[in-house]
Amino acid sequence: MVATMKIVILSSAAAKQLDALPPAARDQVVDALSAYALTGIGDVKRLSGRDGYRLRVGRYRVLFSEDRITVLAVYIGKRETTTYGRN
Repeated sequence: MVATMKIVILSSAAAKQLDALPPAARDQVVDALSAYALTGIGDVKRLSGRDGYRLRVGRYRVLFSEDRITVLAVYIGKRETTTYGRN
């Protein structure tokens, strides 16, 4: 079986949040999203009480949904903020 890479799509809000991160953190998030899209491996858990998943990248969280061909990131931010409450 050949694994296919999923396409990573950022919502407009997630794209702005990614741009606002420090360069080192931005690189880590991009690398983690790419690795997850390629291999399906990462620190990912299903969100409780709502649809979607979270990818943990150090102090940052990426909230996303996915289907067979895409990973849609809807929020990127620090865990210490209201990551889960407002998104």
